[in-house]
Amino acid sequence: MKSKEKYLPLLLFSCVGLGIVIGGMLNFPQRSFSKQNASKAKIEKLIDMINDEYVDDVNSDSIVDLTVNSILANLDPHSVYIPPNEQSTEAELMKGDFVGVGINFYMNNDTVTVVKTLENGPAEKAGIKAGDRILYAGKTKLYGRKLTTDSLYTQFKGDQGSEIMLTVYRKNSKNKLKIKVIREIVPIKSVDIALLLNKSTGYIKINRFAENTYEEFLENLLKLKRQGINTLIIDLRDNGGGYLEKAVQIADELLKDKELIVFTKNRKGTIDKTFATDEGVFENGKLYVLIDENSASASEILSGAIQDNDRGTIVGRRSFGKGLVQREMDFDDGSAVRLTTSRYYTPSGRSIQKPYIKGQSEAYSHDFENRFESGELYAKDKIKVADSLKFKTKKGRVVYGGGGIVPDVFVPLEVKKGEENLAYILNSGVVSHFVFEQIDKNRNFFKGINFDSLSASLLNKDTYVKTFESYLKNNGLEIKLLNNKVLVKKHLLAEFAKQLYGDKLYYSILLKDDPMLNAILK
Repeated sequence: MKSKEKYLPLLLFSCVGLGIVIGGMLNFPQRSFSKQNASKAKIEKLIDMINDEYVDDVNSDSIVDLTVNSILANLDPHSVYIPPNEQSTEAELMKGDFVGVGINFYMNNDTVTVVKTLENGPAEKAGIKAGDRILYAGKTKLYGRKLTTDSLYTQFKGDQGSEIMLTVYRKNSKNKLKIKVIREIVPIKSVDIALLLNKSTGYIKINRFAENTYEEFLENLLKLKRQGINTLIIDLRDNGGGYLEKAVQIADELLKDKELIVFTKNRKGTIDKTFATDEGVFENGKLYVLIDENSASASEILSGAIQDNDRGTIVGRRSFGKGLVQREMDFDDGSAVRLTTSRYYTPSGRSIQKPYIKGQSEAYSHDFENRFESGELYAKDKIKVADSLKFKTKKGRVVYGGGGIVPDVFVPLEVKKGEENLAYILNSGVVSHFVFEQIDKNRNFFKGINFDSLSASLLNKDTYVKTFESYLKNNGLEIKLLNNKVLVKKHLLAEFAKQLYGDKLYYSILLKDDPMLNAILK
């Protein structure tokens, strides 16, 4: 068994896995808990006893939260409790917009630092720039207080049209400024990018399935069709899921009339089937779906529907393996529980939920480590499937249930074997923070440099790779980068391009020589 230290970075960068747990596959009418029963009365009486008789002062709210978490921990890994502060943030993320100032920030040396402003957003319109340090929001001091991200979001959010006076320190000019920002609706995109890879091939990247995902997808698909595509690539890598119905709506645009998309089954055995209609806008062109070990839930519904109906080709690595459906039910204090209420099945009848033991969520979360150690991230024949869980697609191809979608075309990890954690580091916020700090050291220099000069400087030398390696080491992540320096340089260059020139150039760099796209295009 490998040491725990090897997997420290994996734990640090497991935000995608966390998104899988809390973003899950949601399909929730809302309901309050009002039934009285003996067990509930016992819990309430115990809490009253503690409040009235216990020798020390106790926060009864924390006891209740602990009780709820303990109960859910003995169910399945995806039935979870969401405290009020997390619930409001998650609701906004899934809604697809919020009212705020429109900045991407992080805490740099205990100071709120603007990494980037939203294009045409409130902050950019008011004159806030990347690199600005926000010292005060109104009269509230923001620096030197170790404030949580949630409390900072609260400062920047508000009613549409409301004003907030930000006191800003602009490092490169050493000026302190007061800037009034008018809060507006800030969109949170679930479709990162849609572009032409060549004259006939369109590419759409979906990061989650939120309320606005189907509309974003359809708008971009229609735009690509007007540009003449006959091949579509949908990228679901690192997409932890979201709303069931949004994945179904997208599948409906790709499948023919009356083809089965998905069905669910609850404890009572009630089956609910969903079929495609006759109004799909891309029912006949070539179709490819990209997945990886972080593609979960709604991503697997879409992938499974395409695979089982023999509509397209699934490319990548085995998906996460989440086949449980949650329903969200709210408490009066703003918290909520997401409770598993049914299982979903792909059109061939397979459940892709990977095995779990109730009450042992820690073992469930170690599945990533098992994939590393088994070698399945580098070879398709290392994927363990149960021969007893064979199913057949519409045309009779054999597919397997019991643990994720196995791709039709397997593409291994880019990083060398034994250095798998690098793949997660390169897709984490660490790269963004490192690049920001490099730019922030001399903004005037980077402001005057064009992309060709930046690219030549970064790609022809190892300076930034070595500097990034030292940066990781200083943050407790000791990993050698020179063995994968071509890949590291590509990700660093893409992040520099994103912060200096915008998202379109960022994706054009990352997608160039992408192994999964190469498997399709070549």
